[in-house]
Amino acid sequence: MSEPRRLAEHPLVQLTRVRYREFFREPEAVFWVFVFPVLLAAGLGIAFRNRTPDLVTAAVVAQESVSARVAAALRRQGIEVSLLTESAGSEALRTGEVAILVLPFPDGSVEYRYDDTRPESQMARLVVDNALQRAAGRRDPLPLSERVVHERGSRYIDFLVPGLLGMNLMGSGIWGVGFAIVDARKKRLLKRLIATPMSRTQYLASFVLSRLTLLVIEVALLLGFGVLAFGVPLRGPLLVLAGICVVSSLAFTSLGLLVSSRVQTMEGASGLMNLVMLPMWICSGVFFSASRFPESIQPLIQALPLTAVVDALRANILRGAGLGAVAPEIAIVLVWLAVSFLLAVRLFRWR
Repeated sequence: MSEPRRLAEHPLVQLTRVRYREFFREPEAVFWVFVFPVLLAAGLGIAFRNRTPDLVTAAVVAQESVSARVAAALRRQGIEVSLLTESAGSEALRTGEVAILVLPFPDGSVEYRYDDTRPESQMARLVVDNALQRAAGRRDPLPLSERVVHERGSRYIDFLVPGLLGMNLMGSGIWGVGFAIVDARKKRLLKRLIATPMSRTQYLASFVLSRLTLLVIEVALLLGFGVLAFGVPLRGPLLVLAGICVVSSLAFTSLGLLVSSRVQTMEGASGLMNLVMLPMWICSGVFFSASRFPESIQPLIQALPLTAVVDALRANILRGAGLGAVAPEIAIVLVWLAVSFLLAVRLFRWR
């Protein structure tokens, strides 16, 4: 038998082909892996696109002629003003219809009422106070100059795309692999594979290898859409970006193998996978920075594989980081890859 034919009939090659066929015969899987991340990026990119700031909304309590002067001073600075009674103004502030409530007094002083936990209220307080102080004759002693700068990489969509890519690598690796194994176990297909000349390691490795081809399409679609539709920059070496994606995909695939190594029902697999992925969805900085969480739990968050993946992707894509800069994150992912795969091989059962 020739060498190419012997290689083509190797159990690992045959099993990898089966993985491809199983995946592309499931339209739902193709949609969630390839189409859904692009649609999500499009929706969030449009919703959080760069635009002029919303108008500051303020309510002024009606106090004879005093409130009219205050309202006029605010409107001259482009602030949206409503003249209300004190009770109506308090209700508007409580329900979020206005960001700040201004109470003018006959002696010329004013009182600000606002919620300091709302960023828009804090901003409104500064803008309103500046407008009223200028109307009262304040002059700035320090000469100022301004330059407006719009840089790619500082927008929310630039922050979001690497996070979505990391989330998609995790989801397709854990869900795609985990459900395929549990479904085969439930249908007793694994039991039949015991009789074939195939080792447990070869069977599990076929899932890992099949992810590499799908990875190219997955990454190219999402990043290509981000670059073409929103101008997301790719500042780092593409070879390093490819390495991050490959290592990350293999790590999450191995984690999916571990999660599904003994589960026998689809319900059990779904619950266990959600248990594994939910903390990473919330804490790993996909949609907002992981630094928002308390300092006491930061070591745990930084040890999560998705946190390392997202940090490495953002460093490469947005800051142009090379291999040396992302080496600590890649090391964390490699540890998860090795430990998960070895445990999966040890714990996996056919029945």
